[in-house]
Amino acid sequence: MEYQVRTIGDRFACEVLGLRLWDKLSAATAEALRTRLREHGVLVVRRQALSEDEFADFSATFGKLELTVRRDWASKVRPEVGILSNLKDANGKPIGGLGAGEVQWHSDQSYMLNPATGAGLYAAEIAYEGGKTRWTNLANAYRALPDRLKKAIQGKRAIFSYAKRLAGYQESDRMDPAKVKRETPDVIHPIVLADPVTGEKALYLDPTTSIGIVGMDEGSANALLDELAEFATRPEFVYEHEWQVGDVVIWDNGFLLHQRDPFPGTEKRLMKRTTMFLTKDRHRVPDGELADPVVA
Repeated sequence: MEYQVRTIGDRFACEVLGLRLWDKLSAATAEALRTRLREHGVLVVRRQALSEDEFADFSATFGKLELTVRRDWASKVRPEVGILSNLKDANGKPIGGLGAGEVQWHSDQSYMLNPATGAGLYAAEIAYEGGKTRWTNLANAYRALPDRLKKAIQGKRAIFSYAKRLAGYQESDRMDPAKVKRETPDVIHPIVLADPVTGEKALYLDPTTSIGIVGMDEGSANALLDELAEFATRPEFVYEHEWQVGDVVIWDNGFLLHQRDPFPGTEKRLMKRTTMFLTKDRHRVPDGELADPVVA
């Protein structure tokens, strides 16, 4: 199948034109897309009409699909597909997660010991006001960091906690604290990750889950993490996506943060979500370890 690839504007994201994702990809096309994802971090394919199976199967082009910790958001048709929506069922119960509010800058699965860093979204229904999603490139941000900050984070490891993110969710999206502690204990990851192919360095951040830095006092650590996050989300590092129905976006959490604008609760939004294990030989995937109970 013939297709074209182009960088979107002057940003790092990459749009793929001419593919029908409900058709089986050739081995050569699949490999080319995997390379593009490693290089660009964000792939956009518009004008798709996909079943959950078709979306999941395309996502699996990039890595093994995961059943995430949010089983309550999983599709009843294909459990590897999560539902992100403000819609409710006939009993008034949300059919998925995250509602209509703002979703702050974050990296998916930063709180996991062995994070699945690949992710995908398929826009089945969109809000026509608000709801834009942005990605910021942490490799570009690291390259532009002042030397002072590069030295400050050299060899440093941050502590990540899912409990912190859940505390910022609306009540319907929170989880039982005992379940959180059992399934997602606090973990440690390096603040800087290197591309295994090129050696290019990138920040590894998540303002919604980071709670400290190993070897630093809490105040100094969080001040440094806040400064890094503020720098890394400057407009020059950001790609902003305005959704259209049928859009598929695949991205690499190993060197990207993303954020969503709120939208009116009167608007309807239905997104299908996948999570994939990207391989360590091609992507920045942190080697995690369990955190000590006390930040030292």
